[in-house]
Amino acid sequence: MISKAVVVSRILAYLNGELAEADLVRWAEDAFVALTESDDEIDDEALMLDILGYLGAGDSPDFPLTWGVLTDFLESLGTRVQVIARTA
Repeated sequence: MISKAVVVSRILAYLNGELAEADLVRWAEDAFVALTESDDEIDDEALMLDILGYLGAGDSPDFPLTWGVLTDFLESLGTRVQVIARTA
């Protein structure tokens, strides 16, 4: 089941360098299809489809996965991002 928490965790994994862009895009494409084919009731389904659709197209120049775009998605999903710097 696709939930807001799952989408948030995937976006955060990408922003934290734990998930490659290609993997995020592939996951979002699969999640979009699964959500459209599901009979389950999903909170904010239109919002979820918008976000997953954008993420699924993130490997094209028209849908850049920028910090601003991704943090806006996170905020619309109820998650506020805070940056913490770490030394390498």
